[in-house]
Amino acid sequence: MIIRPLTRILTAAVLVAATASATLAQQQRGPQAPEIGTGTTAKQLASAKRYMVAAANPIAVEAGLDILAAGGSAVDAAIAVQFVLNIVEPQSSGIGGGAFLMHFNSATAWVQSYDGRETAPAGAKPNTFLKADGSPRGFAEAVFGGESVGVPGVIRMLALAHKQHGKLPWARLFDRAIKHAGEGFAVSPRLHALLKDMGSKNFAPEARSLYFDESGEPRPVGFMLKNSELAATLQALAKDGEASFYKGAVADAIVRAVAEEAPNHKGSLTPSDLAGYQAKERPPVCVPYRTYKVCGMGPPSSGGITVGQVLALLEPKDLGRDALDPAALHLIAEAEKLAYADRDQYIADPDHTTVPNGLLDPAYLGERRTAIDPSKTMAKAQAGYPPGMAKRGGLDATAESNGTSHVSIVDAAGNAVALTTSIENAFGSRLTAGGFLLNNQLTDFSFRPTDASGAPIANAVAGGKRPRSSMAPTIILGPDGYVRWVIGSPGGSRIILYVVKAVVGLIDWQLDAQAAASLANFGSRNGPFEIENGPHAITITAEMQKLGHQVQAVEMTSGLHIVARASDGTLTGGADPRREGVAKGE
Repeated sequence: MIIRPLTRILTAAVLVAATASATLAQQQRGPQAPEIGTGTTAKQLASAKRYMVAAANPIAVEAGLDILAAGGSAVDAAIAVQFVLNIVEPQSSGIGGGAFLMHFNSATAWVQSYDGRETAPAGAKPNTFLKADGSPRGFAEAVFGGESVGVPGVIRMLALAHKQHGKLPWARLFDRAIKHAGEGFAVSPRLHALLKDMGSKNFAPEARSLYFDESGEPRPVGFMLKNSELAATLQALAKDGEASFYKGAVADAIVRAVAEEAPNHKGSLTPSDLAGYQAKERPPVCVPYRTYKVCGMGPPSSGGITVGQVLALLEPKDLGRDALDPAALHLIAEAEKLAYADRDQYIADPDHTTVPNGLLDPAYLGERRTAIDPSKTMAKAQAGYPPGMAKRGGLDATAESNGTSHVSIVDAAGNAVALTTSIENAFGSRLTAGGFLLNNQLTDFSFRPTDASGAPIANAVAGGKRPRSSMAPTIILGPDGYVRWVIGSPGGSRIILYVVKAVVGLIDWQLDAQAAASLANFGSRNGPFEIENGPHAITITAEMQKLGHQVQAVEMTSGLHIVARASDGTLTGGADPRREGVAKGE
């Protein structure tokens, strides 16, 4: 049966039926959706002639458009959007977290990638998340407290990108954020629902008083939420630059919150950890797919390599022209199993771990491709033996969460930014400093430093190390070498599935940006085949089961934001109907 593209998915009320399968998946892969689904809203394809922003909140999108209208660059606009997202979508990202940024320079046709991932404090130990008996802590217990907080990297990374590609003054980029923090913004339905789901008891006192009333009820929809402390922090950053975040009053507040005031457990973060943080420019990971070049983020993110492996494995395969055709879904899932097996085995912080240089080697992937049988599913895939593998480590034990946001921008000159930004779990560690929430990114490390055989795990905790991520900001270049699509999504370890879906939807199934973002989510993380709950799920489940797949119909709350640029420079954009974002331009 041919399944046509669906632009609406299941509303939150229908998700109850998936509870049992989601629970099993959580046991297998860790936390599934700390940012719960809050229903869907139909979105229309946006169009523009000069520039466009697609992001997770309309207020933040307007901040980016204001910068572009003033002659700012894509990087300028991304910075302004990030600062406003910190205020209006605090559950997902902010200056207390980290990010990865892909940039395309239209003047040079050059793709760059920037690493603003958090680092573990120097005092972090391999047993940080182990109990006294050597067993791992529960995920929720590990998150809420000081030991989960890494050194925030987003400010230093954005400053680095701005130095290279900014056009407007740094201070100008804070205008909208300072205004909204000081004067307030109307609490959105999604923010209210997430606060209600989390509950006031799971926030440290300062965060609780900001987002809840005295009786512990979350701020209602439409409540004008002001954050004068954050406004003051942003004013200092605007005036004194990024150094004021890593030294001085803001840095002192971060250390105090983590090492002295945190409930449940105190972290080892010190002033020297903050002062020594460095953002890094990393080599982008680019792979050919059909007639395009798909460029993503390299380690410590697993996004670029894993998306690249999936696409390279699929390159000789015919995925047809009909979106969600089960025959194509099977091939995609099989490729994803192989790629996730390698990801879990090998990818970690390249400054602390030797990541094999042959994970995208054509001969290696050709050998791996032979495991894909179009008539039946494989068993759980095992990692391969890529060229450049120094020594095989232990079996991974990482559980990723998904409190993240994505921003896609193309400016009037044709420059582009794909920015995926995160504080990890919904509301991060639920600690605040300087009016902003602090990340819990250290729970993106494997809680166990070794596997059952005693072999060391690549993504184990270590001082100064960056935890592995699945964030996959992606820029796709056309045959002419210029931007065709800018893509990314939140979603924890499912980010890779969502980005692969979008790339295949855009290129193979010839969907527009909105249809690709709205299309039902699916894929395999080297376990069951996951299909997003919805009216299509029953038919797809039956077809996939015929091929031997164990199928789970689950909530898959992506947040895809896509900007497409045609060869004549016209722009279209799509925003994920599962969240509150929009695509808009001029």
